[in-house]
Amino acid sequence: MEKAINDATYWREFDNNALSHSMAHYLMAINALRDDLGYARTTDVAEMLSVSRGAASMALSQLKKRGWVAEDPHRFLLLTNHGKQITNSIEHNYVILSKFFERVLHVDEPTAAADACKIEHLMSMETGQRLLWLMRYLLSDEELAVRVRERMKGFRERCDPIQGSVCPICGGEDECLASESEAGRES
Repeated sequence: MEKAINDATYWREFDNNALSHSMAHYLMAINALRDDLGYARTTDVAEMLSVSRGAASMALSQLKKRGWVAEDPHRFLLLTNHGKQITNSIEHNYVILSKFFERVLHVDEPTAAADACKIEHLMSMETGQRLLWLMRYLLSDEELAVRVRERMKGFRERCDPIQGSVCPICGGEDECLASESEAGRES
């Protein structure tokens, strides 16, 4: 397991992500302002994100260079087609993640929203669609799905192999992943 965690192909991919957390919020701010007001200006974006006009201007220039944001003749900000696709993807991922955390994992709403916000721009569309598919099943009326939801309500922060079987995640390793998570919170 240690090798997978430190495999450079994964952690370097995070740093090479073309879309940063901050950029995602600039795109979503433009989208929200255009939906709410019919237009978006740099000052509006700065105010919405609680940043200086200078910081917003610099960030927006990067988004323009990437071809995600443009300006109309009146200098109002627009999302390009590619910018709209990215924004829609982020917003869909946010909804999928926050609902999954709340409705399936029973995480409280503020934590679910915060966690979804942290990873919405990093999750691939494929993973988002598969998570949505899983959630549709888990929230269905099928007998097994109902039993899984009931079991999820009894969440415990430790391995809980059913009837003495080996945990399918830890695989009978010497250390339980759940106990590692608990230890990490204590420090």
